[in-house]
Amino acid sequence: MKKLKLLGMSVLLLGTFSCTDDLNTEPKVQLTLEQLLQQDPNAISGIVSKLYGSFALSGPSGPGSTDIKDDDAGESPFLRGIINLQDFTADGMKNRWGDDGLDQLTTTSNWDENNKFFRYLYNRAYYTIPQCNNLLVILENLDIPNKNQVTGEIRFLRSLAYYYLIDCFGKGVLATDQNFGQSAPLEEASRQELFDYVESELLAIEADLPETNSYGRANKSVSRMLLAKLYLNAEVYTGTQRYTDALTFITKVINEGNYTLDPNFGHMFSGDNNTSPEIIYPLIADPLVSQSYGNTTYLVNGSLNTATMTISDYGATAGWGGHRATKAWYGLFGNLGTSTDSRAQLFWTSGHTFEMTDYKEWTNGYPSIKFRNSNFGTTSTPTDFSGTDFPLFRLADAYLIYAECVVRGAAGGSTSQALTYVNEIRDRANANLISAGDLTLDFIIDERGRELTFEGHRRTDLIRFGRFTGGSYLWPWKGNTLNGTSIPSNYKLFPIPLKALQANPNLTQNPGY
Repeated sequence: MKKLKLLGMSVLLLGTFSCTDDLNTEPKVQLTLEQLLQQDPNAISGIVSKLYGSFALSGPSGPGSTDIKDDDAGESPFLRGIINLQDFTADGMKNRWGDDGLDQLTTTSNWDENNKFFRYLYNRAYYTIPQCNNLLVILENLDIPNKNQVTGEIRFLRSLAYYYLIDCFGKGVLATDQNFGQSAPLEEASRQELFDYVESELLAIEADLPETNSYGRANKSVSRMLLAKLYLNAEVYTGTQRYTDALTFITKVINEGNYTLDPNFGHMFSGDNNTSPEIIYPLIADPLVSQSYGNTTYLVNGSLNTATMTISDYGATAGWGGHRATKAWYGLFGNLGTSTDSRAQLFWTSGHTFEMTDYKEWTNGYPSIKFRNSNFGTTSTPTDFSGTDFPLFRLADAYLIYAECVVRGAAGGSTSQALTYVNEIRDRANANLISAGDLTLDFIIDERGRELTFEGHRRTDLIRFGRFTGGSYLWPWKGNTLNGTSIPSNYKLFPIPLKALQANPNLTQNPGY
């Protein structure tokens, strides 16, 4: 089977509950996990796949089911949350639907603790974390095949969930397998405490994870990539820069991971991208066995509309007409009509205007056709749900992290190597190569925009470069103003959702909300 299947058998489920009500809810299954694993230790593969699936799917029984009580199955999956909070709140992408809180994201304005889209991501993280804790507790006294590797993968998934809590909310509670089952509400953990915990976990599991693993599962490079990203943003998260540490681990990813740049940029965002040599860690989608309105179906269908496009060309059967890029993204390429950069061709311009004078008007701004459900190298039949995997981590990002760390003065790298990596990315895109004098922080943030926008990084990048809040860098509809306006510094963090505050009196709201 070409892809890891995300199993949804009821006996393998770890429980369905409202994570804001009780982080330690015991699993409700016909056969306990401990009993199941005692009878069949090999069942661990299906159970762990459920944990992986929590980052890609909404629930156990198809796209209309939800793991989390009261959270909409279509709106609340993890990847959809990342795109909403990382890309639509930033400069390059906007959404026109205005669904009860989505307007506030796309215009970076009027944020508060009642916005359901903040709750969705917070809940998804605190759904995944106790599931991991529960399984780790059970595995302590059981013998299963490759136990160290399996526990390493579970700890990686828990760390990945915590990473997004650190990045988006800045604090939470530190729920682990050591305090699993505690009845009293957990104490609030600071950003520094969460950072230290994730760092220690990723360092601890490095030896347990394999050099290679099945497609869609964590290996050493996947864990190292997450650790490098944690260190890359350490100055934002903790006040202390860790660029040398970021460089150390991203160098391991590059030199030891056996990944190579995909010769075709578009392949990584097409229906057959599971064969790409560049993708380090994907969130798996399958049009038949892992259907979701929240995986790349959201990116593909949301960017298409029969009013101006032929959606079947992109492997879709429905166009939702929601997402368009702004000139803050496609303007990075200069004149799209004359640019040789292949990435500049991934915008639909016919029938659309360059300026987004009304973000709710479909024809204002250029839709991105970066993601598509059609195969890159072969013909394919349109399907209702996308089968395109989402490249959460890929090698070009690692190259750009290396270059950024070098420019920021990290020890252990070289400018010549950084320049080589950046020019390999640009050469792949048929863009003009740069010289060492061009390799500045301003260039890097723009190149990250050209290469990585719509992949869930942009808000974090803009914050790290000091461009997200304030008025030094403006983009269309920033602060709910056509040409952009200054936004307050507290917007570097999202508000803690109201339901989480109500469920745990130890939690406090982020400043400014």
